[in-house]
Amino acid sequence: MISTISPSHDVLHPRHGHGQVLMVSGQTVVVRFVHGIEEVPVTEIKKLVSVIDALQSDDWSDPDEALLRAQATAIRSVNDAWGVFSRSRISLLPHQLWVCHKALRNWPIRLLVADDVGMGKTIEAGLILWPLLSKGAVKRLLVLTPAKLVEQWQQRLRTMFDIRLAVYRPEVDNVRTDFWATHQQVVASLPTMRLDKNQRHERLLDSDPWDMVIVDEVHHLHVEENGRKTLGFQLLEKLEELGKIKSCLLFTGTPHRGKDYGFWSLMSLLDRNSFGAEKDVNQQLKRLPEFMLRNAKQKVVDMSGRRLFQPVQQFPETYRYTDEEDKFYQLMTAFILSGKAYASSLSKAQRGQVMLVLIALQKLASSSIAAVRIALQTRLTRITGVAEKYRNEIEHFDTQDESDDELENALRQWTTETKKGSLQLMENEIEHLQALVSNASKITTETRIERVVQVIKDRFENEQVLLFTEYKATQSLVISALMRAYGTHCVGFINGDDRLEAVEFPDGQVRQIQSKREDIAAAFNEGCIRFLVSTEAGGEGIDLQERCHCLIHVDLPWNPMRLHQRVGRLNRYGQTQPVQVVSLRNPDTVESLVWSKLESKLNAIMRALGNAMDEPEDLLQLVLGMTGSSVFNEIFSDASGVPRARLSEWFDEKAKTFGGESAIETIKALVGNAQSFDLSGLQSVPPMDLPNLRSFFLASLAFNSRRPEINGKEISFKTPQSWMTVPSIKASYSRLYFDRGYRSEFGSVCGVGHPVFDRALEQALALESPTARVPHLSGPLALFIVFDRVTDTGGHVRETLVGVRLSSSGLEVMKDWEVLLVLSKDSDKLREEETHRINWDEIDLAEWLGSAKNFLSQQISILNLPYKVPGIREHALLTPICEHGGTGKTLDA
Repeated sequence: MISTISPSHDVLHPRHGHGQVLMVSGQTVVVRFVHGIEEVPVTEIKKLVSVIDALQSDDWSDPDEALLRAQATAIRSVNDAWGVFSRSRISLLPHQLWVCHKALRNWPIRLLVADDVGMGKTIEAGLILWPLLSKGAVKRLLVLTPAKLVEQWQQRLRTMFDIRLAVYRPEVDNVRTDFWATHQQVVASLPTMRLDKNQRHERLLDSDPWDMVIVDEVHHLHVEENGRKTLGFQLLEKLEELGKIKSCLLFTGTPHRGKDYGFWSLMSLLDRNSFGAEKDVNQQLKRLPEFMLRNAKQKVVDMSGRRLFQPVQQFPETYRYTDEEDKFYQLMTAFILSGKAYASSLSKAQRGQVMLVLIALQKLASSSIAAVRIALQTRLTRITGVAEKYRNEIEHFDTQDESDDELENALRQWTTETKKGSLQLMENEIEHLQALVSNASKITTETRIERVVQVIKDRFENEQVLLFTEYKATQSLVISALMRAYGTHCVGFINGDDRLEAVEFPDGQVRQIQSKREDIAAAFNEGCIRFLVSTEAGGEGIDLQERCHCLIHVDLPWNPMRLHQRVGRLNRYGQTQPVQVVSLRNPDTVESLVWSKLESKLNAIMRALGNAMDEPEDLLQLVLGMTGSSVFNEIFSDASGVPRARLSEWFDEKAKTFGGESAIETIKALVGNAQSFDLSGLQSVPPMDLPNLRSFFLASLAFNSRRPEINGKEISFKTPQSWMTVPSIKASYSRLYFDRGYRSEFGSVCGVGHPVFDRALEQALALESPTARVPHLSGPLALFIVFDRVTDTGGHVRETLVGVRLSSSGLEVMKDWEVLLVLSKDSDKLREEETHRINWDEIDLAEWLGSAKNFLSQQISILNLPYKVPGIREHALLTPICEHGGTGKTLDA
């Protein structure tokens, strides 16, 4: 009846859940529900008994029901804010929970997460997504990643969080299939999506908006100062302009690529009103903390406060060429220098093409003689064929009679002379190439490769070792050497082709080998092979830290960022040992001298940053990310023509813009204006995990008259009939467990998001048990719901459970996770409380409840809740059972 409903009454709606009446208007009522304010027919709501009503009528609920309801509310409150109870199969870390907590404080989410490499970005993404998916806030999800990371994202979100993404495949995207309407959660390659082939963009842009778009390695989206935008940036910008992205989550370890214009353009994808290349930088920096999170490896800890990452240990190793290798190196250097001299006489376009070839040959030569020999032989074969063609054409022209047409004769003469000039150049190059190939072919054993094997024997005996090289020819040499030393089955490889040519087996046979990178990575992580030799292209997105902490740089790429990324394959979340890194170099080569100068420069930059910052940290990744690869290519390429005596002076001049004052100031501004987790933040992270759900779930089964079979950590039971409301809930469950670290061949991990647990939570939240006398409490405990009275903020976290209890020292505010601990009968915290007595006289509980509410309103600011204007309403009152049957007097706590 309408007369029984009044403002401030607690009510229940079949679709919207719990709410509080704001206004009665004839046949409808305006109600504040968890998700917002709705006007609904009065006949659809049920009035609930409030805490005040129950006290006035002396109506005490069943204590088991009251405990279940209170625990369920605490579980929901904690998980909404932190995602700590999501049933991820991997142990969670404070910085990951902190990122989740920061993200969930606002809706829609618009964030750039710029953590160091190897910090668990897919875990952070899963933690953010899970509560949003389970509550229905996110239904349509699009994840855009580099091509080689698509399957990794799909596999990790599925295995760790049971989030199942469909992989976008161009062949199934057409007008008939209507891919974007039939798939609600998709992971796609950004390099594929950025190309508008077969009207792909038209169908994407015409589809329904995305509740969440996640972009990994977002630094690939770029805008130049001339306004030129990458295709990927243009696609995201178009989606934003058309209102197709509600929430946006960007991930990168290198957010700033050295140009403010590009960085602020990137930030504009999150908020065009706050950020943009033409906007005031100081004003943008003020807003940056709201949109950018960054965690550094050296600051993150586990739940006990122990540092997760240890400093990388560097061990430089040297080798020297044999006489034959040195002769080849000198010939190769002379060939490169003469090629550059020739290129300087060409047009700009031609010069650029020649320089690209020469730089490629230089890089190959700095990896192995075998690698450059293959390229030289390929070049020799090709140019020899072209030269022979030119000879035949010239001979043909020379034997033809002159024409009566003077113009035709002139053109023929011009063509012939041009081809003769080109032929002369080719014959000169052929002579040099033949000499180079001949000298390279005489070298059957390379000192670099022998040194690799010796380093393993001397430094890494009985250890697993990851080896990196830039080129497949060098990869073949290393694998052949390891097979000779340790046996055919000791080593695997990863590259971009999943095959490798010219591998020499211990029996002398040379043949091709094949393997899938996922299979080899799994074999290495499981300890089935001792060595893994990888190229950069093949190693991207592969985690290899489970058993290995030793790495060898067989060659040194010209871009230091590549070295950093190589080490990141091992120095990442889950590594338990200090990563040991060996770098091989020949001190007699120009490349080695440049590397020494470059390392000194990097160390000076890091010292300057350390002196300029209040809390120094490893910022090498940010420094390197601000420098394009072309800078390093130019330094290494040009160094070969500089006299050794002038190399230091030349390098200082060449690299003076790298890591200069402007770069240091930019990095300081970025780090100083990004929110980050540190050790002090550990105090705010709830010390809770899946085991804290076990007692609630067992109590829920008992409440439904089910006696589970308990075998250690595993729980088996027949599902209560009242829980079987959706097809995804099975009639019985075997071997569920609440422990991420536990492994069961036949069981499965349970937590928020598991259908049967969610149903238990839903049932408990619907119980109408506002007051109860609970046997094990030491004093009265008032539970309140804190919410935001401002309804247009749109935050994901809409309600927070807070407790106020009477302890021996007076009133005390309790966070939601502390309430959950106290209500768990087997918690250590509760047992500590049961060791002392609390004395309290007969009191008016309604009056005490009011005092508790007033106390909370005075203390609410210390909770740092994401509400503009916090409101408070009573949720439950739990009191002890007194020895003398009343509500007060002396209690045995």
